[in-house]
Parts: sequence; C-alpha cells; structure tokens
Amino acid sequence: MARAAVQRRLTWLRATVLENRPETARVHRLLLDVPGWPGHLPGQHVDLRLTAEDGYTAQRSYSVASAPEDPRLHLLVERAEGGEVSPYLTDELRPGDQLELRGPIGGYFVWSSAVDRGGGRPEGRRPVQLVAGGVGVAPFLAMLDHHRRTGGATAVRLLYSARTLQDVLARDVLGSWTTITLTRGAPADWRGLTGRIDRRVLEAQTFAPTTRPRVFACGPTSFVETVATTLVDLGHDPSSIRLERFGGSGDRS
Repeated sequence: MARAAVQRRLTWLRATVLENRPETARVHRLLLDVPGWPGHLPGQHVDLRLTAEDGYTAQRSYSVASAPEDPRLHLLVERAEGGEVSPYLTDELRPGDQLELRGPIGGYFVWSSAVDRGGGRPEGRRPVQLVAGGVGVAPFLAMLDHHRRTGGATAVRLLYSARTLQDVLARDVLGSWTTITLTRGAPADWRGLTGRIDRRVLEAQTFAPTTRPRVFACGPTSFVETVATTLVDLGHDPSSIRLERFGGSGDRS
C-alpha cells in the first residue's frame, strides 16, 4: 500500500459526501465515500476541485484526517470569511453531494509506526514529535489514530496549540500522547498550558534533542517557521524536522 499511495499516477475521482458536521464553531468535518480510493499513508493530502456551471474551477488541498484503516475519508475544513471555497464546503454541502478529488498526494510529510515496525527501520527506534497549530492538527489525527489501531510501539508526542478549549479538534483521538496549550483564554478549571508555543514550552514539552526525534510541524506559515527555528536553536537536527505550512486563507488544512 505504501508504494502505491506515494507513487501511483493521480486521477480525479468522484467523492460522495456522507456527512458534513461541525467539529467546532469554525471547522467542519467532511466524511466522504471515494470509490476506487487506493489507500493512503498518514500525513498525505488530497486536492478537491469545484466546478461552477459556467465552467470556472477552484481547487484546494486538504490533509487527510483519518487513519488508513477507516473506510471513509475524513477532511477538516476551516471556514474562512470571504473565502472562495471553504464557505461552500462547510455551509452548502449536503449528504449525497459529489466532489472531484484526487490523491493521495505526498511522501515527505508521512509517518506510519506500522511501516517503521514492518520494515525493520532504525528510524522506528527514534521517537516522533508532532507540533500542531489549529487545524494543522489534521494530518496528526491520521497518524495518531493509525498508531493506536496498529498498536505501534514508537514513542510519540503531540504538542497542540488551540485558541480555546472549544476549538480543540477530535478530542477522542488525541489521547494521552497530547499536550494542549490554549492561546486565547481557558476555563477556570483548566489545568493545562496556556499561551503560545514558544521556546520555553518546546523545551519543556517535547522530546529532547539528545533522543534524536523525528519532528513534524503543521499549521499556519508563521507558526511553523517559528517552531522550526526554535527547535534548531534548541539543538535539534534540521534534517529531522519536516514542515507542512498553510497560509492565512483557511482553505488549506
């Protein structure tokens, strides 16, 4: 499956919407049925294409938020006010509607504990550190759910920044691997972290550079670049850090 998922020729497929539900006030989860889907690796993404009656097309990319074992494809879409695509995906799509989709795409921002174990890779003995900002947690949900389903032995942690507790996505998947920090207010009984992910938080809440972790960071461009720069300053190997960025439009998740 790994080789096919990374190397196969991409063609546009018809995806049927099974469910479109609000995950938070700003983010919707799309559940899709995709006949002919070849399977994916945790961390890969897809392209969605919308075509208007006059022939105008718009295309956006979204990380797959579901494990390969899930027969449905899950995407998380953050609604951007004034956006060209995300308001339609969150507000207009109904069960039974169809979308054009191609994928899976990407082999760089991928981690699978099952592949580590099955291939006997030395990387499988190295811990994995995930760092997410907002809806950038989407690919990590696929990684963590796959890790849980396959009984992966690789040590893994997720450091996850969300605006408020109500903005935390997929709490059922996060589990004990996850440390959450809230940046725009916390409930009175909140016992977790508050504030942005900075040098102090990264030093205290991530694997130490001496453990040689593989690091994956996903989120808005400024967030990801700050995280990467700080980790290198702390002594992490730049070649072990993989980044996935999206702009401020909210149409890339």
